[in-house]
Order: sequence, then C-alpha cells, then structure tokens
Amino acid sequence: MATEFSFRTRKDALESFKKDVFDFLIIGGGITGAAVAHDAALRGLKVALVEKSDFAYGTSSRSSKLIHGGLRYLENMEFGLVFEALSERDYLLKTAPTMVKPLPFYLPIYSDNKRGPLILRLGLSLYDLLALFKTPGRHKKLSSRELREMIPFLRSEGLVCGFSYFDASMWDDVLVVKTLRAAQKAGAMVANYVEAIEPLWETSGCEDSARQIRGFCVRDAEAGCLMNIRAKRVIVCAGPWTDKIGAMLSSGANGGWRNWLSPSKGVHILFDLKKLPVPGAVVMDQKEDGRIAFAIPRPDFGAGVTIVGTTDGPSPSDPDQAAVEAHEVEYLMQLVRSYFGKLDLGYRDIISSYVGVRPLAAEVSKGDDAEKTVLQKVSREHHIAEGPGGSVIVAGGKYTTHRTMAEEIVDFTLKLENLSLPPKTSTPLEPRYIASELDGRTAADDGLPGFPQLEAQLRYSVRNEMVMHLEDFYFRRVPLYLARADHGVPWAERLAYVLADELGSARDGEPRVDVLAEVERLKATVAQCERWRKKDLL
Repeated sequence: MATEFSFRTRKDALESFKKDVFDFLIIGGGITGAAVAHDAALRGLKVALVEKSDFAYGTSSRSSKLIHGGLRYLENMEFGLVFEALSERDYLLKTAPTMVKPLPFYLPIYSDNKRGPLILRLGLSLYDLLALFKTPGRHKKLSSRELREMIPFLRSEGLVCGFSYFDASMWDDVLVVKTLRAAQKAGAMVANYVEAIEPLWETSGCEDSARQIRGFCVRDAEAGCLMNIRAKRVIVCAGPWTDKIGAMLSSGANGGWRNWLSPSKGVHILFDLKKLPVPGAVVMDQKEDGRIAFAIPRPDFGAGVTIVGTTDGPSPSDPDQAAVEAHEVEYLMQLVRSYFGKLDLGYRDIISSYVGVRPLAAEVSKGDDAEKTVLQKVSREHHIAEGPGGSVIVAGGKYTTHRTMAEEIVDFTLKLENLSLPPKTSTPLEPRYIASELDGRTAADDGLPGFPQLEAQLRYSVRNEMVMHLEDFYFRRVPLYLARADHGVPWAERLAYVLADELGSARDGEPRVDVLAEVERLKATVAQCERWRKKDLL
C-alpha cells in the first residue's frame, strides 16, 4: 500500500506546526530540502518542511532530467565531484529503478570540434574508471559510418567519428515527491503552499549581537492565515530564492547580505519523439560559445518526446520572472538544424517548452574587509554555512548528489548544536517496487491516452502526492503539459471536477475547489509558458 501523502496529511502538518517545537525547520521543497528532511527524519530528528508553492515547483522540475557524473567537469579537474556523482548514479539506478533509468549517450565528433578524438577517449576512459566500471555499459568509439547507421538523420558533413557512453535519465519532480513522502513516513511534517514570511528572533536573555532565529512566521496560502513554526534551527534550501531569503534574514540581524549565487537561466524545448527519433541522448556542441546541449529521448513521457536543451544565460533577479524568450528558442533551434537539418524541423514542431533557474553557487574569495562574489567561474559544488541568527544556508548543488549533500547539511547543522551525530540511515525510496501498484506514472508509458486513465492518476496523486491544484498534476506529477501539443487543456474541466470530488467540501458545506477558477488558473499558467510563441517566430 502506498503511504498517504495528501491534503489530509498536510492538514495534520499544519496543526503540528502550530503546537510543536522542531529540531529543524527546512524552507524549500525542492530536491535539496526534500533530501535534508528525509535524512534528518531517518536519524530521529523532529523535522518540519514548508514550500511556498508546489513541491519541485522551481528548478527541481525544470532540469534536463538527467542523473550523470558530469563528464565536462573532468576538464576542471573536479575528480572528487565526478567520483561522488558516479557513485550516486549507481546507487539511484539500483534503488529507484522506476525513476532513474540507464540512458545511452552519443557524442559526434566533427572536424571543427574543439576537443579531438584522443582527448575525448581519454576523458571517457577516466569517466568509466571513476565509476569503478559500475555502469550500464562502457564507452565505445564509433566510426562515422557506425554513427550514421544509428542516427541516419545526423549531419554527415565533417563527421569524423563518435563515441557512445552511458548515464541516466530521471523523473526529477517525481523523485522530489517520493523523497518527501518517505520523509513524512519517517516522521517529518511536510506541507506545500506554505510561505516563509518572517524569521522569529529569540531576544530574551540575549545580547542583540547574539540573537538567534528560532523559527519562522509562515502563511498558509490555501487558508490565507499566518502561523508561527518554532524550531531550534532553520535550514534554507530555497534554490534560486536563496539570496532573497538570505536578505530577509540579514535585515533582522542588522547586517547586509552578499549574494551567494550566480544563477543561470536554462530553457528546454520538446519535440514529438517520432519527429526527432534519437536512439539516445545526443551531445551537441555550440561552436560559437562552446556550450554543450543535449537532444534527450523520453519515450516514457506521454507518447514519447525529445527534450532539447539547455541554454545558459543570465537570470532575472527574481526567479519567478524567468520566462522562455524567443531568442532562446531560436538558439536551440539553430542547434537542432545544425545537427539534424535533414529532418527539417520548425517552430510548429515544438510541442512545449520550459524554463528553470539553476542556483549555481558563486565562487567566494576573501577580500581585505569583506567577501566578494567572483562571477567569472561558477561551480556546481554546493556551499553550506551558518547564516544570520544561527540559520543554515545552502547554495548550489547537483541533482545527482542530493543524498550525500543532504547528509553533509544535516551533519553541519548538528555540529552547530553541539549534538552527537545520530547514525546515518540509508533507506532506498523503492526497496520493493511492485509493478502492479499504480504510482501515478505507469499510465504515462501508455501515452496518456485519455480521461479515464487520467482520472485514476489524478485521484492517486491527490491521495499520495499532495496535489492541491490542477496545475500541480499537469506540470509536476504527469507530463501532460510537456508531452502533448494541446497540453491536456481539453480535459481540464473534467479533471477539475475530479479534483473537487477528491478534496471534498469545507466545513461550511461550500465546495473546497472552485472548478472554474482551477481551470482558469491552469490555462493562465499554460499561456505564460507559451508566451514566446507570440514573438512572430511561427
């Protein structure tokens, strides 16, 4: 039986928030916050987690959906990071088989490539070695003929040879939800649509300079009410919103906040897999700027799609304002035409798009009188430090290493409390996966065929994945928006009635869900995602 993780358990969490004192209050319901909650709860700590929107709303549902060691990090001599990531890749492939699956990669080498075959072969050999050869398949060198046989629509002009190797694909948003559900099962109190508003400062018996944050005032967005959550330590796992919350904490500490992040905006576009039928992820090199992008097949997304991305550009200061822009779509289309021009793909072939902000940790160097952010080089390795009022702030990180990062964060926080470290408990998310269990995604393998199956998926997601709104389901539980040209909008009203039926009625007898409002909210979100199409590209 699946563990209930629903609006009912959310209500229980809200009641607990009001009356209990927690060891940790975690702000942020992306993969980092989820993993920290899971790790801490498994150690017997009393944990609360709040997320201002839906779980995985931000970066954690808008990635390239890959679990990988980071082949390109070898150029920066980041061997430790690559070794750790490859170890975690092996662990996740074994323990989360429905969410993390082997994926072949193909790396075409052209005569004008910056990196020649010899350098790449050495790099891939080192990649296999750092994985301790625990990989779905070792790398192979492919002749140009072999590569063209595998990908007949690949540009052949200047093609010298190629390589194949393995990494993995993942369901990023599902991984977050299942981690949070496991955290709740271990004792954590978890709620989405609860926003951190203002830190609670402890002033009694303390000098001003020694004031400590002992929780947060939060707002329940569903009920519109405020409440205080009290905790010994606040851990900020807010992804691209880290600097925004850091500034909030600093204002109460009478100090300034220096940004920890050098965020980067990434855009992806999606095609029908039949129109861009790559047999595995194809690595694409943008000659003009040296960036790397991928064409990634996802046959498990609806009837099958190919994800192309990502871009890498400056992000707005407010991550909520990040949007897909026409010039970013054009950038990716140029790559597609460069590598797969024979397919004659155009803008009308783009099914959907999405944008995310990567919370890259800026390198920090010590100045004469303060720290200053160095933006020229950004690492995906994370930073953990004590913030204002004894808070713990996390910046950066890598999806693949979320478990080991969470362990480090919990260890760091416990040391601040001068507590002996409880033993780390490693519990697989899917120790015994039963194929017959409806987990909200099995139907996606059948192409999301229509309403009856979607109704069953939605009911499951309400009861076991804490879906509160229709857009939670469409964007972060099943790939309805991503995998269909109509984005599933024709089913919106019928599914809204299913949502209303599941969530029930409020105490006064009025419907808890406004069906028309849910439909309009979903349509508005879809329209925002598709706004770039109005830029006369079609």
